[in-house]
Amino acid sequence: MVVKTHSKGRGVTGLLVGVANVRRYFPRHVEVIELQLDHLQIQCGLDPDFWRGQPEIHDPRLCAWLESKNFHSQPGRTPVPLALIPAGKNTFKLQPIS
Repeated sequence: MVVKTHSKGRGVTGLLVGVANVRRYFPRHVEVIELQLDHLQIQCGLDPDFWRGQPEIHDPRLCAWLESKNFHSQPGRTPVPLALIPAGKNTFKLQPIS
């Protein structure tokens, strides 16, 4: 699935998943997912708003990784599209779109 970087203000960058992707790839009862970021694997909690039309994933480690790869979006700039690939139960691999 294609997701986009999303800035929630200064220094906080996450992922905008999209409502259709939430319905297709995320079981409703899931509260935590695992993200594979290169050699890192982190767990990210999903806010209740994730299921209520605000399908965003935010985590300080995700933000740091996105910024280290220059995948962060900045106010006034176009969000960066990335691939979020299912890689197991509630696990996804995040990588650039080739």
